[in-house]
Amino acid sequence: MNILDKIIEHKKIEVTQAKKKISVTELKEGAFFQRKTFSLKKSLKSGSGIISEFKRQSPSKGIINDKADVLEVTRSYEKFGASGISVLTDENFFGGTLQDILKVRQEISIPILRKDFMIDEYQFYEAKANGADAVLLIASCLSPSQVQEFTELSHELDLEVLLEIHTEEELNHFNTNIDFAGINNRNLKNFKVDLQHSVNLKNLLPKEVLAVAESGIYAVEDFKFLKEKGFDGFLMGEYFMRNEDPGFAFGEFINIIKK
Repeated sequence: MNILDKIIEHKKIEVTQAKKKISVTELKEGAFFQRKTFSLKKSLKSGSGIISEFKRQSPSKGIINDKADVLEVTRSYEKFGASGISVLTDENFFGGTLQDILKVRQEISIPILRKDFMIDEYQFYEAKANGADAVLLIASCLSPSQVQEFTELSHELDLEVLLEIHTEEELNHFNTNIDFAGINNRNLKNFKVDLQHSVNLKNLLPKEVLAVAESGIYAVEDFKFLKEKGFDGFLMGEYFMRNEDPGFAFGEFINIIKK
């Protein structure tokens, strides 16, 4: 069993437990459930194109930064021009929580992406209730029919959908209702990074699809390479989070790419 399989098995248990604690009806009564969401798609087109991520740890890297404060970091991300904020909400493998999104939503006014392993309808109601504007669907965790079903539910809840793919086979998960396609530079099964592989996949997508490069962007040169190859957005976390002050690191990065 690879790490992705382990994550999904644990996620099923988590969701079952969460349903017992808070019902969908209760989630719908949350303060943010009726809120009009912000469009990450529009923000990517009009701003820096960077979705800055808050991530404490990962299965491949272990602890990345468990000292940084989620509010301080995300405030800086917004201040220095992030188009959106990605927040990891998986607790067991990534050290995140839905409370992180809830805290951030109360403080910032740019789109928030809930980044998690979405395998059950319940999680989409959670995302909406806690203030997310968009959700991540990972093709390798879902069937094409599930992607279609979850995309329709997301849109009913006024949430945008970022579909993450890594292989040519996963292109079959794409449908025209998807808001944007994320291409993961890192293979979730063996964690190998290959930027050229991502470029090749992007070129197989319909030209009008907004494409987001995800993970494995470790240098300004990586960003520029992907930008030149036509990517519209960039989901970046570890590059900033491995610094003592992630928000400052993001600000420096923005200044460099503007030159």
